[in-house]
Order: sequence, then structure tokens, then C-alpha cells
Amino acid sequence: MLFMKGKPEEPKCGFSSEVIDILKKEKVPFGTFDILTNQNVREGLKKFSNWPTYPQLYLKGELLGGCDIITDMHKNNQLKEVFRDSGIETTDSIKGNTGNGNGDISSSTGLSSSLTSRLASLIASSPVMLFMKGEPEQPKCGFSRKVVEILQQEKVPFKSFDILTDDEVRQGLKVYSNWSSYPQLYIDNELIGGSDIVLEMQKSGELTRVLAEKGIIPKESLNDRLKKLISKSPVMLFMKGNPDAPRCGFSSKVVNALKEEDVSFGHFDILSDQEVREGLKKFSNWPTYPQLYYKGELVGGCDIILELKENGELKSTLSE
Repeated sequence: MLFMKGKPEEPKCGFSSEVIDILKKEKVPFGTFDILTNQNVREGLKKFSNWPTYPQLYLKGELLGGCDIITDMHKNNQLKEVFRDSGIETTDSIKGNTGNGNGDISSSTGLSSSLTSRLASLIASSPVMLFMKGEPEQPKCGFSRKVVEILQQEKVPFKSFDILTDDEVRQGLKVYSNWSSYPQLYIDNELIGGSDIVLEMQKSGELTRVLAEKGIIPKESLNDRLKKLISKSPVMLFMKGNPDAPRCGFSSKVVNALKEEDVSFGHFDILSDQEVREGLKKFSNWPTYPQLYYKGELVGGCDIILELKENGELKSTLSE
């Protein structure tokens, strides 16, 4: 069972697309669940599996891992062995045929070996590679412009290829990547996705994390990360659980107080990240949770919030 972003015929992230391709090559029957359709499943499974990212592949109820692990197991033929040991039948991948005048044909894509080699070389020409319409200085579609702006905002060095100048690359890359539209962003030879996915990753902080993990940008310090989280929303609540399912009475009381005062707020579940949980205590010099921030400044915990509400000062305090 694969928990992924999107569906097998239309994956919504490069990592999900890669695992789908591997399972198809292994000739394994599998079911999927699109975690973008259910926020409760999306967040709950992270805690259940103690695995913070997607996709997640399960075999007979046991987590095998995410994209990197599945890719490594596939390359080392371990995946085939695991399936066989579990009684799941697989067949060897069909060997490639030879095309007339085009060189060897890849069995997985149907592309000529020369084009496959060229595409792989282009993707590998920079740690961050963007296939777009136009050039960074003059994008020729809004989606390409959006991704360029995101990369520039994040101060990420990147190279680009204008797919409008080469129809062979334009059509071939769609097949090679199993991704039907442009732009396409690759990081360290892996497809990340298109405009919507890159934007979502930037908003969630996942883009910075991936770039730091790959060594493309310096790893963000804990203090810098905390400052970003605190300022993520004008009113920001660090709590146990989430507003729909608080996991302590104090967090529940603060959520109710904010809702009763019709205050919109962002939130962060400190149970999902031990580093943030312990680091924020020192950063704020406040030893307990929940903690409520307004415009980057600590307002206080449960007692202070309830006192402000009782005195009729909560909404005005959070709107000055």
C-alpha cells in the first residue's frame, strides 16, 4: 500500500512519481491513497509511522520506507527479494528492444538511448535544474515565472533549460519524468514537481529542508527556524495536537478562547517535532505549552490567554 501525493496516473510530487515508477518496474500489484485528500490521514500517519514525509510504502502492514529507501532497495535488488520473501509474486523487467535507426530503446520509457542519455545529462548539469518556458530573465508562462521567483526568493543557485527551443527535449522529458507539464524542477537529479508543488513546499518549509539536506544551501539554524515558525502567521499558537484535536486540556482551552473571540490563527503541533518543542522553551524562556505569539512576540500561555479573555482584552491584544 502506497500513501502518496496524487494518484498513480497523476502523481503530485516527484518522489511519489519515482516510487510509482519503481513499483511498475517491479511488476508489483499495489493500492494507493492520496494523502492530499485527507488532512487527518496525512498528519496522523506521520505520527503513527514515526515517518515525517511522503510517500510511504507499506508491505503487509509494515512500513518499508520512503522514496530514498525504496530507490536504494530497487537498485540493490533488495526490493525484489523482500516482495518474494513476503509471498508477493514479481516478474523481471522486460528487456529493451532495438529500434530502427534510433539505437537501443529503453523498456521503461520507450525513448531512444541517445535521447535518454541526453536528458539525464541535462538534468545532472546543475544540482538545481529547472526546465521551463523561456529564460529566468524572461519567462514565457506564469507557472515558470512563479518557480523562478520562488528560487530567487530562497536565494537558490540554479540553471535552466528553455523547452520551447528544443521539441525533442520538450516531448521526451515528459515521458522520461512521467510528468506531463512544465515547468519541471529537479534537485540533485530528482524530480520535485511543477509550480503548485514547489509553491506548497516553499510555504511549508519543505523546500528549504530538502535543499539543506542535499547540501545545496546551508542548513538552517534552529533559531532561524523558530523565528520563521513564530512569524508564519500574525497569531501563532504552539500547542499539543491541532485545533481540531488538541492533545492536552490547556491547548484545548486556548483554542476555544481564540475561536470564541473569532481570532484567526496559525498553529504548530510541538508533539510532531522534538527539536522545536525543546528549542522554543529556551528561545522564549517559557517552560510550558501552549505558547501564543502575536507578530513574533510571546503573549503567554493558557493562564494569561484566559485572563485576557476574561477581561475582554484578548481580541484587542491580538489586533493592535
